[in-house]
Amino acid sequence: MSLLEVSALGVSTRAGAALVRDVSFAIDTEQRLGLIGESGSGKSITSLAIMGLLPAGTAATGSVLLGGTQVVGAREPALVRVRGRVASVVFQEPLTALDPLMRLGKQLAEPLARHQRLRGRGLRRAVLDALTEVCLPEPERIARSYPHEISGGERQRVAIALALACRPQLLIADEPTTALDVTVQDEVLGLLDRLVAERSMAMLFVTHNLAVVSRMTDRVLVLRAGEVVEYGTVRGVLGAPKHPYTRSLVASAREFDAALEVS
Repeated sequence: MSLLEVSALGVSTRAGAALVRDVSFAIDTEQRLGLIGESGSGKSITSLAIMGLLPAGTAATGSVLLGGTQVVGAREPALVRVRGRVASVVFQEPLTALDPLMRLGKQLAEPLARHQRLRGRGLRRAVLDALTEVCLPEPERIARSYPHEISGGERQRVAIALALACRPQLLIADEPTTALDVTVQDEVLGLLDRLVAERSMAMLFVTHNLAVVSRMTDRVLVLRAGEVVEYGTVRGVLGAPKHPYTRSLVASAREFDAALEVS
């Protein structure tokens, strides 16, 4: 059994509008899969469905086996057991994951205390180590700060530390660098690449950026209007795209790169 097995996944609104239709793929241990497509293609909804985090007014059908647990239709206690330990998410906007009214050190301490059963001095050391691991300067200052008191790049690094605190087997990165400037984007991508490799984790990387998916993943799944149009290795799909939609994405990316070189 794969670490993640998605079969005939569908997501629809209460009014009956289909957001995702018949999506199937699998991710094995240490495998990296990119999920690409333009805005509204169903990328983020798919990643939320995998974690059982769909917004109110939507429902999933089909099957999502995460670490052997069926997510579709599962009750919250069953989902709590797989979130963090089996899979964690880093979102586009780190404030989604961070409590604005709680100091960052305390937010990191909670999952560390719960899953690693740390207390006192050992817990404080683990919090600082987690912040240091994501290359944050002055971890003591960061631990004392509230989210609004640090920069966007620092917040995203804290969100990564929070996602990795429980040592998950699978990291879902949902457009984690889109809101950051170019220099910080590169730093965060390098950080994610290194940590995933060092921990032998699997990764689902959600993005619309073909250069990023080429850098971060081995395989790629292309979504259009909630449906899979192409699936295979990064080299095969992006190097010789078969579907017209994929070909248009690749052509647009090449035109953009060419325009940057001219400017």
